[in-house]
Amino acid sequence: MKSPLLLAAAAGLALLASSACTAGTESAPGVPSAGSTPNREPVTITMWHGFSADSEVKAFEDALAGFRQKFPWITVNTTKAIQDDQIIQSVRGGNPPDVALSFTTDSVATFCKTGLFQNLEPYLAANKIDESIFPKVIAEYTKYDGKRCVMPMLADTYGLYYNKKLMKGAQPPKTLSELAALTKKLTVRDPDGTIKVAGFNPSAQMYENVPIHTGPMVGAKWTNPDGTSAIASDPAWKQLMTWQKDLVDWFGYDNLERFRKTFGDEFSADNPFMKGKVAMAIDGEWRNAMIAADAKDLDYGTAPLPVADDKPQLYGSGFIAGTVIGIPRGAKHAEAAWDLVKYLTTDTDALVTLSNALRNVPSTLPALQSPKLDKDANFQTFLDIFANPNSSTLPAHINSAFNQQTLQEAQNNWESGRAKDLDALLADVDKKINEKLKLTAGG
Repeated sequence: MKSPLLLAAAAGLALLASSACTAGTESAPGVPSAGSTPNREPVTITMWHGFSADSEVKAFEDALAGFRQKFPWITVNTTKAIQDDQIIQSVRGGNPPDVALSFTTDSVATFCKTGLFQNLEPYLAANKIDESIFPKVIAEYTKYDGKRCVMPMLADTYGLYYNKKLMKGAQPPKTLSELAALTKKLTVRDPDGTIKVAGFNPSAQMYENVPIHTGPMVGAKWTNPDGTSAIASDPAWKQLMTWQKDLVDWFGYDNLERFRKTFGDEFSADNPFMKGKVAMAIDGEWRNAMIAADAKDLDYGTAPLPVADDKPQLYGSGFIAGTVIGIPRGAKHAEAAWDLVKYLTTDTDALVTLSNALRNVPSTLPALQSPKLDKDANFQTFLDIFANPNSSTLPAHINSAFNQQTLQEAQNNWESGRAKDLDALLADVDKKINEKLKLTAGG
């Protein structure tokens, strides 16, 4: 099943940016007090979600079956294949769903800052929900400015996939220097120098090799406490991009680009890792399910991402993000909506049901330990990364998508040789991000 939870709708992000200066805030009405008797009057609530494939929709309906059994007086009407822009328009138009699910953690800061989604802190307090059931890193992408307006529902974690046949007995690398050395050892070229098999493709333009996923390999940070950019001031970014450029130069940028452009679609059976064109690749936990469906004979393994040689303590950690769910402003049945949100985000059986079907990581620590959770060695890698206290995320930021795009463009210019001065390039990234932040704050 293809379910990379971080993919964002560009139109939705544009609407988020435009709404940041216009929407107001609103507290959650009807918050039940601790120990209150649930309202058992029949009620129908609406829920919008982004699942679209038949297998995904079925998995979600299977999880809802448990809710309907537990809360028979609540009828849940779902609408599939919803994008963030539709949610935003519905809230601004005064006709939102009662519950909305988003695959886009980039939206969280605006959801919270503008009050597009209701503050869930009163619900958590009234229900005495212990947030220690979630890894601490989850708070960074489900809260903004101290306010939690969404809850996590499933997670993505990123690690290293390796082809055991192409590895020729080598163990997966644990450091960046080991990754570079092994990449060179395993790369196969035709007599004319054309790349036939790459040990690893270091290009930042290669599928999941984007800065949000590779930054944790060196412990890089994105922002300072005041929200301004830390890209130029944190030496980890320079360390990562220098390492990456050295390996790109070893291949030859043009040669590597010609090889990359022969690859099939990332989320199809023609993915180059599944076709044996690369020995090692950065990818999310969902790749396990895709391999099981489309490359059953592939003999592969998984491991945490290699880390900076001077930061061995980071090994075993990785990047985490995921699906978020909440109650939009103006929801007609907020109390029943909270019952559904709470169930889908804290009920162990519900999370395990979803994880087993979708092969995403369940987002609570108790669900990780459930005997009902389907595990094998390759999926366990991602469960361990999720639970690792050194794992990190991209903290919620009002300009999250812009910040990522700005650094990505700079990294592309650097690896291609179009940019010659890395210090100046990163300083320019800071300048652009900080100017955008001033404009947003001034709106």
